[in-house]
Amino acid sequence: MAKHNIILTKPGKMANGTVQLTGSKSECNRALVIEALSGGKVKVENISDAADTVTLAGILRTEVREQELEMSSQGNSLISDLQSPISEINIGPAGTAMRFLTAYYAIGDQEVILTGSERMKQRPIGILVDALRSLGAHISYEENEGYPPIKLKGNFEQQTRKISIKGDISSQYITALLLIAARLPLGLELHIEGDLTSRPYVEMTLAMLKQAGIQHSWQDNIITIEKQDFAETSLWVEPDWSAASYWYSIAALSDEAEIFLPGLTSYSLQGDSVITELMANFGITSQFKNGGVYLTKEPKPIFRKIFDLKECPDLAQTVIVVCAALGHEASFTGLETLKIKETDRILALQTELAKMGVKLIEKGQVYKLDCSEKQIPQRMFVNTYDDHRMAMAFAPLAILIPELEIEDADVVEKSYPAFWTDLMKVGFSIA
Repeated sequence: MAKHNIILTKPGKMANGTVQLTGSKSECNRALVIEALSGGKVKVENISDAADTVTLAGILRTEVREQELEMSSQGNSLISDLQSPISEINIGPAGTAMRFLTAYYAIGDQEVILTGSERMKQRPIGILVDALRSLGAHISYEENEGYPPIKLKGNFEQQTRKISIKGDISSQYITALLLIAARLPLGLELHIEGDLTSRPYVEMTLAMLKQAGIQHSWQDNIITIEKQDFAETSLWVEPDWSAASYWYSIAALSDEAEIFLPGLTSYSLQGDSVITELMANFGITSQFKNGGVYLTKEPKPIFRKIFDLKECPDLAQTVIVVCAALGHEASFTGLETLKIKETDRILALQTELAKMGVKLIEKGQVYKLDCSEKQIPQRMFVNTYDDHRMAMAFAPLAILIPELEIEDADVVEKSYPAFWTDLMKVGFSIA
């Protein structure tokens, strides 16, 4: 399929308007797995229209799964009578779906092959597979060791309740294990080795499980969840703070901005709500009232020189691009997971920022912007590398660059399908 490029322009440097964001992809994907594991006791409200979530919902909410799931009371089957065995499930580029479904099907009866896009086949899954194997799952690799596609053979028999997993890898591995923990006959005692990357995402998972009746304990580096039943409840999905980050970027690059984002709260489960604190460095005030958050821009010198993004890596592209556009030579840490995302986001950032004369220099685990040769071109073409966040992080540059061409505009459907339409609501033009 041919890629659909667009040209963005933004007359004036003001941004005013109201934007209704879709439901959080992170919350929704967790909620859908909880719904399926709960036997129909948990219902999900305000489901995201992000492509990744649509993919996951389409798999979990088949005609059979829409009926109340009947949990087996005999033997070792944890998920029974869902449907006849599925030979292959292709989740495309949906990384979260790959991790969560690996754990979900690992404790079931069906023989399933999980596969995805070519990029998905390059994204490691070995750490999660090893952890599930140690619990008792039967999983094999169909092509390359440590990478999808994988075959899950069912007939799960739990061998242990204690497993260890590194904390400085994708938090989605940890979340996948926590989501299934309450359905394990022996429960789960998860030991996290070393520093925990993206801790807020793990906290989000545990908070949502608690809303669904699943209790846990977290002592030092050990998270324990006993075998227990889900409660009958509804999980309401908050609007997506990751999507909100692009509106903060727009406000930061504008001379004047007044933007209202309904539904967002100051007590969010989402770690990316830290964008309110990060963007305060660029003069953006967040005022929570009238059922949402108002963003306003005030002229302010930028003093912060180091941004630690370990707990919010999905905000990295947004913050780095804003700093580069403003010529602010900041340093960034906590970017270790960016190289195994939808693309190598470090390399992608380095390549695209170079088109503005800006360098992102890697020194060990620290990345520093060199803006000494920065220039704002009259026209710039942005490659997106099949990465939704590359498209949306660079789009606000149209405020500064008279003609900004974005490759493969449809890539935003992965997390924020209405992004381009919403941009037009605040004065962007698209051709």
